[in-house]
Amino acid sequence: MRRQELEAMDFEELWLLHEELTKILAEKITAEKQELEKRLAQLNRPDQFGGTEGGPAETATGQPPRRKYPKVMPKYFNPLRPTETWSGRGKQPRWLVAALKSGHTLEEFRIPENEEPSDTKAGGRGHS
Repeated sequence: MRRQELEAMDFEELWLLHEELTKILAEKITAEKQELEKRLAQLNRPDQFGGTEGGPAETATGQPPRRKYPKVMPKYFNPLRPTETWSGRGKQPRWLVAALKSGHTLEEFRIPENEEPSDTKAGGRGHS
């Protein structure tokens, strides 16, 4: 439609045209969204491009997936809250840092090892 034709229309005709255009645009947007979602699902499939059986070779960031490490048993605990534990690896928890600053020693928080048999390996699993 030309601008002159639009300017010649009264308010009611313009409003109906607006509603019709809005409906058509909504349908086209919905169809485009469905198409894009279908394409995205195809791109996210792990078996595309001959992916390995163990899963995708790389994460979305382009880096290889992290190696799975065995669960490490805790070696230290908070005596004020025994459910708070630390394995001795990584950054020290806040409760331990505060206690060490106040004059306590790390050995005061050690979990006694008499709960585990002495012949097990560090991973907590014995060989049978």
